[in-house]
Amino acid sequence: MSSRTGPVGVIGAGAVGQTVAALLVAAGWCEEVLIASGSDRSAAALVTDLQDMAQIVGSPVRAQTAQPADMRDCAAVVVAPRAKFTNTATADVRMAGLEANAPLIAALARSLTGYEGTAVVVTNPVDPLTWLFARASGAARVYGVGSATDTARYRLALAAELAVPVESVAGHVIGEHGDASVLCTSTTRIDGRRVHVPVRAVRAELGARPRRINAGIGRGRCGPAGAVLHALTHALGLEDGPVELSVDHQGAQLGLPVHFTAGRPAVRLPRLDPAERRLLAAADHKIHLACKTISHHLEGAR
Repeated sequence: MSSRTGPVGVIGAGAVGQTVAALLVAAGWCEEVLIASGSDRSAAALVTDLQDMAQIVGSPVRAQTAQPADMRDCAAVVVAPRAKFTNTATADVRMAGLEANAPLIAALARSLTGYEGTAVVVTNPVDPLTWLFARASGAARVYGVGSATDTARYRLALAAELAVPVESVAGHVIGEHGDASVLCTSTTRIDGRRVHVPVRAVRAELGARPRRINAGIGRGRCGPAGAVLHALTHALGLEDGPVELSVDHQGAQLGLPVHFTAGRPAVRLPRLDPAERRLLAAADHKIHLACKTISHHLEGAR
């Protein structure tokens, strides 16, 4: 990857923000990484750490602190803050942060009103918060990550269940990044051939993986950060190909495969059987209800 882009802003210096920033410095394809955090101390600390890393690995990427409003000229902005709240949910866990994180995302979006670059939202629940950021900012290129991680986990789980190489598995998880995700079993293939998907076992592993991560290291960081980097390289035109992203598609905010060609996106909805179409409609309805719940944060926007 020889092309380089302008600066990339990272808002949020928590687990995912730290990992994204480190990956950007190591990758070397952006000119600069700008770090913003709710704590100036944590932003400055992360920048110092990134500067050390850049010197050690010989990366040309500079790191410095910034405010979100100073990121208007960035090629891309990664939105990964998290409000302080205690998540006690045992089901629909990601949706539990809706009310706590919505005002934070809305305020950040207003500080970037009219932003013309690419924004990638990480904060959960990512689908309605991507919707909120897009509408509060007026930015046209806003994507949410989540379905890419779900798809990777689906392929890993299915490969393990069927004892085949993960590289041979082709399949998608779409809809919501949450309990209403849709496994596209009807179009899943192993080496190009149709396969029976043991849905119950696969879904059990999809639920178990984040719990194992959280129990051992507190929070997922590498998987989501990898999804962010994958989204950025495609959205910024450094690579072509498909990425599962939360996008506004025909009035619905859904995780769908988006094919990028030189940075230009095209949504490519997989063929769905009747059961999958019903599940996708249910996910759409759920996300619409969540968006309605937080729509009051748009009052006075733009």
